[in-house]
Amino acid sequence: MKVVKTAAELSQLRGKLPGPVGFVPTMGYLHQGHLVLVRRAKAENASVAASVFVNPTQFGPKEDFKQYPRDPMRDLALLEGEGTDIVFMPPMEEIYPPGFNRWVDVGRLSRRLEGASRPGHFRGVATVVARLFELVKPDRAYFGQKDAQQLIVIKKMVTDLDMNLEVVAVPTVREPDGLAMSSRNTYLSPEERKQAAVLYQALTLAKRLYGDGERNTAAIRRKMTALIQKQPLAAIDYISIADAETLEELDEVKPPALVSMAVKIGRTRLIDNVVV
Repeated sequence: MKVVKTAAELSQLRGKLPGPVGFVPTMGYLHQGHLVLVRRAKAENASVAASVFVNPTQFGPKEDFKQYPRDPMRDLALLEGEGTDIVFMPPMEEIYPPGFNRWVDVGRLSRRLEGASRPGHFRGVATVVARLFELVKPDRAYFGQKDAQQLIVIKKMVTDLDMNLEVVAVPTVREPDGLAMSSRNTYLSPEERKQAAVLYQALTLAKRLYGDGERNTAAIRRKMTALIQKQPLAAIDYISIADAETLEELDEVKPPALVSMAVKIGRTRLIDNVVV
């Protein structure tokens, strides 16, 4: 496995990789969810590249950029164990050179849900992903379904900018109690971790209600809200039932619909979703 820090090193090594090349962009502090992406990329491509870069432009001024968990040596050991060919670990100036002022904004898709709660977040996400695609030049890029809106935004960007690559969605990897794996789960105290299982319980409730014939989204949201509010440490940011492509909110469930939420458990903000 080769570890590179500069665009010049990356370009030199990338030219020698047998194709197709699968790419897994990460912010590090890897867990099994990330490794599933690497395994999928390994199964579907001749070579695999990954990146580890905590992107400052997708964090708001009061968010956790400085506190975001980091363990680069562990990340490298895990990636090597999965047979990754190249890991790109750039310093800030390789992604955002001095004077950098080129941004990607994916319009209305990036202003809903997470975009409404975290203004500017998806501009930062789209910009850094476009920059990484430009440098790595992958044939396929792999993203988890847990970050459903991010996935939709990136797919739209790739289509709109006519990028010559395939975006592959990989199902969410969950803990035994259903909690979606996330680097931010490490922030949770033991009691918070226990109560965090309510996110998946609420999503499972939505699927059950739909399976039983309920189509009214207000009724589904009310029952999800009531379930989450039984946990004293939980504070709902939003619960959305929206079209899975446009993210337009629905009055009646019409599949495929994205049921998604953001909930604070204590001070930790968690997101999750299912498609019905």
